[in-house]
Amino acid sequence: MQTLTEIVERAGRVVVLMGGHTAERAVSLRSGQAVLEALLGAGVEATAIDWQSSDLEARLRAVRPDRVFIALHGRGGEDGCVQGALEVLGIPYTGSGVLGCALAMDKVRSKQVWLACELPTPPYLVAEGDDIVDKVTATLGWPVIVKPVREGSSIGISIVAGGEDLAGAIATSKIYDQSVLIERFIEGSEYTLAIMGERALPLIKLETPRQFYDYEAKYHANDTRYHCPSGLPAASEAEIATIGLAAFKALGARGWGRVDFMVDHAGQPWLIELNTVPGMTDHSLVPMAARRVGLSMEALVLTILATSFDLP
Repeated sequence: MQTLTEIVERAGRVVVLMGGHTAERAVSLRSGQAVLEALLGAGVEATAIDWQSSDLEARLRAVRPDRVFIALHGRGGEDGCVQGALEVLGIPYTGSGVLGCALAMDKVRSKQVWLACELPTPPYLVAEGDDIVDKVTATLGWPVIVKPVREGSSIGISIVAGGEDLAGAIATSKIYDQSVLIERFIEGSEYTLAIMGERALPLIKLETPRQFYDYEAKYHANDTRYHCPSGLPAASEAEIATIGLAAFKALGARGWGRVDFMVDHAGQPWLIELNTVPGMTDHSLVPMAARRVGLSMEALVLTILATSFDLP
């Protein structure tokens, strides 16, 4: 185990890559700024690149970083694309690689892998065909939750109580992605599990007066409540941690991430999604869980930065 001082000494010149050109750009800029300030506060030579265009290679070559801290959310930055570009350039980076990011970003592929591994995730359909209402009624039942397949931060998501509202919800999701997931809505409580390496951090329970933990609840609302400890029995929390770590490994993720769950009224946990580049804003959940185990923001970003050391 490296000390924080050793991580700083080994870090070299670090670029915090943030921004991007997706619906999650604003969140990424906030995450990136928080990471940059923490790295600078810890004594790391760090600078930021706000990436919006096709000149990433030229900008990186101008800075000549020893490694990149990826703080991009959504497609382009969290789906394996920028990870592949950095591997071609031979620049080490934080977090999951191309495969882990690509699988985690695609909610349908994630579910296919988890189901093959016999991990619990809600039943689903892909929104295809003129008979989709009949298919949902026959296989999922109502209500359902409708999501863009490759989007994050709860963008473009709707809860649908009946067939008459399904077409509108699908159209909303298609603003962000032409591929749309329809998933059985799990009645219960929302939880999230931060992962650092092979370690599960304390589980956080999320409570919001809204229908679900949506974009507003995540980043702006002051009435969202976070419970850490989660309030679950130790055995239940241990079960969720085991499932979360297995889900993380099954998708080929590495370094760090966050697994989101629903727990139904019978106490059954259901995997919802894996985030390979979770938020790092003042409302974000990974820093909250890290504080619970005594990790300051500076210590957290250094620990994540160290995930780049094992890459060429």
